[in-house]
Amino acid sequence: MENEDTIRLLRECSAGVKMGISTIDEMLPHIKNPEFRDVLYSSKTTHEKLYSEISEYLHKYDANKKDPPVIASSMAKMKAKMEVAMHNSDKTIADIITDGCNTGVKSLTRYLNEYGAANENVKDIAKRLIDSEEKLIESMKDYL
Repeated sequence: MENEDTIRLLRECSAGVKMGISTIDEMLPHIKNPEFRDVLYSSKTTHEKLYSEISEYLHKYDANKKDPPVIASSMAKMKAKMEVAMHNSDKTIADIITDGCNTGVKSLTRYLNEYGAANENVKDIAKRLIDSEEKLIESMKDYL
């Protein structure tokens, strides 16, 4: 059971962190405020380090990565592009990032609870990913 829960939690973390990196990459070219851009670059770096760690564990467990659900990912990208096109401002981008982070925190917390038998080191990665999302939410408040 531990291995199954561990792999499932890793896959969900993998999908979530990929979605976060993708969203940041989509938004970076539209940001006007250099400090805001730095906040997102820093968050992207944190996400990439976590993704690397997740990938190592998935390799250790001989498991495949999980991509974000295609429909959810496509819909989120489409909504974000429309919002930015209509209201191209840092406030709009901060709002999009905040919404994405809130969704990520909610989902990852649910998976952390659902896959309670997962390896403790993997649970720690999930908790650090949740923490990084919560910190990003907090930093977005300055740009809303």
